[in-house]
Amino acid sequence: MEFIRNLKQLRPRHRGCVATIGNFDGVHRGHQTLLLQLLSHAERLKVPTTVMLFEPQPQEFFAPEQAPARLTRLREKLMALQLYGVDRVVCLRFNQHLASLSADEFIQQILVDGIQVKHLVIGDDFHFGRQRQGNFDTLKNAGEQYGFSVENRHSFLLGDERVSSTRIRQALAVGDMRATHELLGRPYTICGRVGYGQQRGRTIGFPTANIALHRAKAPISGVFAVYLHGLAGRPLAGIANLGTRPTVDGDHSLLEVHIFDFNQVIYGDYVEVEFVSKIREERRFDSFEALKQQIQDDVLLARQALLPATS
Repeated sequence: MEFIRNLKQLRPRHRGCVATIGNFDGVHRGHQTLLLQLLSHAERLKVPTTVMLFEPQPQEFFAPEQAPARLTRLREKLMALQLYGVDRVVCLRFNQHLASLSADEFIQQILVDGIQVKHLVIGDDFHFGRQRQGNFDTLKNAGEQYGFSVENRHSFLLGDERVSSTRIRQALAVGDMRATHELLGRPYTICGRVGYGQQRGRTIGFPTANIALHRAKAPISGVFAVYLHGLAGRPLAGIANLGTRPTVDGDHSLLEVHIFDFNQVIYGDYVEVEFVSKIREERRFDSFEALKQQIQDDVLLARQALLPATS
């Protein structure tokens, strides 16, 4: 899959495609259905598929304090899009210039002169251009003028409700990993590189792999039974805490994973943490001894949740 950072990187070979535009946060089952539509049209027209993203996401640009926690960082999003067969991702920097483009200017500069789209598939709630003035009808009319077709992808329903990134965040907020898995079409995971921590876990017998989140806020928090992927050629069972570590007066969110029956140096390794089930909420303890006892109890619950793999 080819990753294009801005319109200046476009070359003649990049022009002519079927495309879709959106945040694709989570690349969930609704997104996957849209991507299947895109692939079908690409085969029919014999052109590549292009997904257009924005960084930051528009809501993060206009109202960063109110923007919801991301389900996936850009790197995680790209990994998922590649998995579903996307040929090309065009990632545009969302800044004041892009935000100020009218709907007509967006169509002309980006869709026509930029990628020369042949067929466009969009979600049923898609708006674009200054003050969100552009919509499906705007694109339909432009397509008749510039020679591209437009298809409206209707909502993907599960249990009579629309599958959306918001719905997945709601499931994560209450620790419903089963529902999250069903909505995503795969387990919920967070990826990152193992870094150096403060080594406090070792002092109480539970060393952890510390993984920086690289996001303003996480959509999930608490203690979880997990599998860690990317080491030893197989999933490794463990327990994870994602939060601010109130017992040690932490001031930022961190993902800490204690891997069962494992004693290797893995600093610098890139790993993927799969969240299987929630054990409890994060909370503050009066002493390290109380924390140690709680972790022992949590480990027993996590091992049970991960049976038969750890039996």
